[in-house]
Amino acid sequence: MRAYFILMLTFLSACAYGNPFPTPASLEPAVRFWTRVYTDVTTHQGYVHDAVDLSVIYDTLSLPPHIRHDERQKIVDSHKQEIERALLSLANGKRSGLSAVEARVLAAWPKGTSSARFREAAANVRFQLGQSDRFREGLIRSGQWRPHIRRILAQYNLPQELEVLPHVESSFNPNAYSKVAAAGMWQFMPATARQYMRVDDILDERMDPYISTEGAAKLLKHNYAVTGSWPLALTAYNHGASGIQRAVKTLGTRDMGVIAQMYKGPAFGFASRNFYASFLAALHVDRNAEKYFGKITLASPIEYDVVHAPDYIPVAALAESSGVSIDVLKVYNPALRERVWNGEKYIPRGYALRIPKANLDRPLESIVASLSPDQRFSHQKADVVHKIAPGESLSTIASRYNTSVSTLMAMNGLSNPNRIRAGQNLRLPGNAQVAANAATPAVKAVPAPAGTSATYVVRSGDSLWSIARKFGVSQQQLLAWNRIGNKNHLRPGQTLKIAPAGVASAVAGNKHYVIQPGDSLWSIARRFNLSQQDIVSWNNLQKGQIIKPGQTLRLASN
Repeated sequence: MRAYFILMLTFLSACAYGNPFPTPASLEPAVRFWTRVYTDVTTHQGYVHDAVDLSVIYDTLSLPPHIRHDERQKIVDSHKQEIERALLSLANGKRSGLSAVEARVLAAWPKGTSSARFREAAANVRFQLGQSDRFREGLIRSGQWRPHIRRILAQYNLPQELEVLPHVESSFNPNAYSKVAAAGMWQFMPATARQYMRVDDILDERMDPYISTEGAAKLLKHNYAVTGSWPLALTAYNHGASGIQRAVKTLGTRDMGVIAQMYKGPAFGFASRNFYASFLAALHVDRNAEKYFGKITLASPIEYDVVHAPDYIPVAALAESSGVSIDVLKVYNPALRERVWNGEKYIPRGYALRIPKANLDRPLESIVASLSPDQRFSHQKADVVHKIAPGESLSTIASRYNTSVSTLMAMNGLSNPNRIRAGQNLRLPGNAQVAANAATPAVKAVPAPAGTSATYVVRSGDSLWSIARKFGVSQQQLLAWNRIGNKNHLRPGQTLKIAPAGVASAVAGNKHYVIQPGDSLWSIARRFNLSQQDIVSWNNLQKGQIIKPGQTLRLASN
């Protein structure tokens, strides 16, 4: 096995003209280490090793499956501490009468290792979780996107080898989300992503493998233009181009092997130091997948029908017209955020709608073209805004609008809930105004009549707001009928009591409706089981006339 690694590394590091990804001799131990991580141990195992010299592996640790993260961390910490104590014993000169652990630790280092080196190593004991099962799954998943990735790399005149970078970043998982807020298959941080794609409360294009791949290509091309070599450009993908430029200037070298070993710059930690080596290992394993994993069948690319939305479109209208459920639309359009799925915002104009052809009975272009005029809008739904009054806190505002403090903080880019001021405007969820006005609704709320309650089973993607609109009731009614204290505590499969008969009679007895923010003729007609044409006729509306919040509509002919 060692001879094979030497041949592999010799091939990678050969100075053959045109090799954009050489392996410096000093990085060979790191490449061997990451190859083992990707092929020898699963995510239920890992190596306890030296963080500086990756050729030093003290032990392979097996972890019980299905345990909590904190329990797993206790096992890892305990094992690391055992290794640290053994290293300190060796640092104090102990060489005979060794315990089993001390003997194993001593054997992991070359003969003649000094006591000072053991003392230094005691501060560098690290655990690396295995990745072999995850790498194999990523190989299979990669088949769905490889043709697109290769097309984009060719379009930007980039080396095809870069197609394996998602192995390192996410194992080709487009839904990956890290604890530091990196997201998507290419693991973009929000600030970096916004240079190349849209990331806001309506769209997060990091989550779309097709859009984010082009963003990654642009970033990699920029990094190469700045650094002048692919080892540096790839490390810059993790550490930033300016950070790598500082390393080059500080050490006076462009050799990635020297930089990985010698640079001590701020934030240049284990991940940055090992990023290029892990890429080389991933490239080797990917190109020799059958050797490590046996015969693998890659996932096939999905054949999509793609149409750029010509207008702002309610997602419910698209689902109804296409016959494709919102849940399915959500899977294949992951860049659209929750505010679109719950109806607070429309699908943005120009967004590339993507639906598998197998899910459609006619071309998507004709489906979108068939949407009626009141299902297509020239403007996005306006934000609902609250002006903070003296003495108000974020928690009182959240309570007033039946939302959460965390939602308000996320929507307004707040890092501290106490840093708000009187006179400041807060953006609210689109359903917040409905909740705030529910105490005086245009259609009078009625209690559930005895013996007339129906039920509704909550589906994935439902919200209390969407269910209330579906049945023409208020959120407060649903909360009261079902004794729910928190509107966010809905779960798929939950059964809700509803009183459609009582609501229908209330609507029938009320011939007027005051338009709420986000309403359209289509949604009003659907809510009250009327035709759009009748509402237009009863209110003498002109074709294409815009309706506005606060406007009163007749819901009957007389």
